[in-house]
Amino acid sequence: MSKTYGQNRAIGDISATIPAGKVSVIVGPSGAGKTTLLRIITGLEEATSGRVLFDGEVVNGVPEGLAMVFQDYSRSLFPWMRVEDNVAFPLRRRASKAERTRRVAEALQAVGLDGKGRLYPWQMSGGMQQRVAIARALACQPRLLVMDEPYASVDAQTRAELEDLLLSIQAQLDITVLVVTHDIDESVYLADRIIVLSKPPSTVTEVIDVGLARPRDQITTKEEAEFVHARAHVLRLLRGTATPDDASDVRVA
Repeated sequence: MSKTYGQNRAIGDISATIPAGKVSVIVGPSGAGKTTLLRIITGLEEATSGRVLFDGEVVNGVPEGLAMVFQDYSRSLFPWMRVEDNVAFPLRRRASKAERTRRVAEALQAVGLDGKGRLYPWQMSGGMQQRVAIARALACQPRLLVMDEPYASVDAQTRAELEDLLLSIQAQLDITVLVVTHDIDESVYLADRIIVLSKPPSTVTEVIDVGLARPRDQITTKEEAEFVHARAHVLRLLRGTATPDDASDVRVA
């Protein structure tokens, strides 16, 4: 799969598989086209060549069973709506009132916001607002949860809490998760698989299967030799020269 804007080739030939029921992370240098790649994978943008497969079907528009969490929670939530209404918003035409109420309650419980449904987003901290955005995605009961640098706008402590929340949710719901991040530590901590991109025109430098045991912990996991080795390896890849992959498909298992 590739993407060209006029004479500018933003994404070279990329091929990767996102394994079902796992957390995959895309990481790459600034300007590597990570968000563009994510938009193509989610059907928000078309590839110039190649294709994306989701559950064996060619992606043409946003596929059913996919939900997305964006980086800027302050722009993705409706400030005039209560939390429960924000979470229910994508369900307004696809579920009955009783079903919406049930899904909203379950999603808020999953992200640790029981009893917060009547608040407005502006009454909450940044980390809590991002939890609302995650809850809204979970209420859609996705098979694939896609997150575009979801913790870039929060402080370090909140980031750590939200990373652990994501791993807990993924284990509980057994869903497939795809995250884009520029943070190397985050990529290793979250991932079962890391897809490392090169400088543009982006290609896959290497696909790394991370063998760190689960459940993971912010202190003990990051002290493990395998974490330290994987982090250093990703950093070396980002500083090195990528080798293009000749295949043309991106497959979501």
